[in-house]
Amino acid sequence: MTGPRILVDADACPVKEEVYKVAFRRGVPVVVVSNQRLRVPDHPLVERVVVSDAFDAADDWIAEAADARAVVITGDILLADRCLKAGATVLGHNGKPFTTASIGGALATRAIMADLRAGGDVVGGPPPFAKADRSRFLQALDEALVRLGRG
Repeated sequence: MTGPRILVDADACPVKEEVYKVAFRRGVPVVVVSNQRLRVPDHPLVERVVVSDAFDAADDWIAEAADARAVVITGDILLADRCLKAGATVLGHNGKPFTTASIGGALATRAIMADLRAGGDVVGGPPPFAKADRSRFLQALDEALVRLGRG
């Protein structure tokens, strides 16, 4: 069995530097998946995967690669659901985990917000990304890797 690895839904990920920091300290490989070529560290633990610009191509690649040894970093609720079903640990950019217990509510909220927007209602987005979110993310990623390392 291989060790844990981190899969990053990278196109809109605000915590890539934090991912690298934790991964390098723990010696965990990182796969950065995006629709466009992004700058990644020149490091043996970092692999860049550029998929086509087809709709959900990055999500499809990540969902297929996700398993019980993967920590997936994404803000996409639908991708989080797919990865949880594959057995992966899933963290949002703010460090809050997506879990089998929480994903149903997240999906329902997403659907309600989509309906409101489709009906012309002006609804706010998520709160601005804060320093506390980065700190929470660093701690959550470290804890997830420790758990997988024991597993």
